[in-house]
This record gives sequence, C-alpha cells and structure tokens, in this order.
Amino acid sequence: MNDLLQMRIFGLLTETSQEITNEEMQNAYGEFIKQTRAVSNGNDYSSIYRILTATHIELASLETSSLYGQGEKCA
Repeated sequence: MNDLLQMRIFGLLTETSQEITNEEMQNAYGEFIKQTRAVSNGNDYSSIYRILTATHIELASLETSSLYGQGEKCA
C-alpha cells in the first residue's frame, strides 16, 4: 500500500532546502504519475481505493503543514 507514499516526490515536497530544481521536481512528478497509473490498472478496486485514499491524506497533510507557522489560516 505504501508504493505511492514511498516515492521520491514526497521527499522533495517535504524538503526544506531551496536546492531542488524544476527538472528534478518534474521528473519526480512524472514518476509519481506513472506509478499512480500502474496502481490504477489493477482489478482489486478496494486495494486501489485504499492506496489512493492514503496518498490523498498524505498530500493533504503536506498542504496544511506547509501553512503551519506562517500566520495563515488552514482551509
């Protein structure tokens, strides 16, 4: 189930360094999309749903944690 959550894009999104290039982020995103498509091609829909839901929760948590401490309200 952690196939998507272990991908490089999550490491880059949580990275605080400013040394990440656009090309590096684009490549990580492309890998993420390919893996998402591979996961979605299965026939076990309950497993696909769990994987995509866990990934959605992780992305939502990254979105709100980036706002933490910046004086902005979280949606």
